[in-house]
Amino acid sequence: MAEVFIRRLSRWQAEQQREAVADVYVEAYRRIYGEEFRDRAAFLETFAEDVRRPGFDMVVGGAAGGSAAAYGYGFLLDRDGEWWRGLRQDVPWDAEELTVAGRVFVIAELMVLPAFRRGAVATRLVERLLARANAALVTVRVDPANEPAVAVLRSWGWTRLGELSVPVAGLPGVAAGTGSGVGVAPGAASDIWSRVLTS
Repeated sequence: MAEVFIRRLSRWQAEQQREAVADVYVEAYRRIYGEEFRDRAAFLETFAEDVRRPGFDMVVGGAAGGSAAAYGYGFLLDRDGEWWRGLRQDVPWDAEELTVAGRVFVIAELMVLPAFRRGAVATRLVERLLARANAALVTVRVDPANEPAVAVLRSWGWTRLGELSVPVAGLPGVAAGTGSGVGVAPGAASDIWSRVLTS
């Protein structure tokens, strides 16, 4: 497998690369044949909103020749947001406190092209993304049927907070860069996973 170099993108660079990011998104998630255009358009709309969010940060994995092999990005959750609402289980007492303090970072997308999977690219993307996150807690929403994503989160030391019973605005879902190619569709069942970040 070719080596992948990870680097950070500024907000401006992320906006400039939006078409390349969308191309990787479509290839990485390969959902339903014939729906690529719709998936791509929906992603670009969401991406345009996400880039403007406070605390937005993005990393890219570049392959030889300069082509993108992977992207990962996230942002700080809104201080007035209630991302934990709809969880069927009790939420740790500090989730609300950390949200109000602006200390919860969400991984919004983590996508790795199929040819570059199983080479720790997703792990390296997450490590680089979280290295500069000004947060105490990181969270992500994942389809519980996505066994590879769940296995990756466990191996990274993440904890399942619980099942989300209703969709929550502002809390995106990802496939965690695994080989399943299945993200979290709107309204689909999903679990919230988190990890405490050490300073």
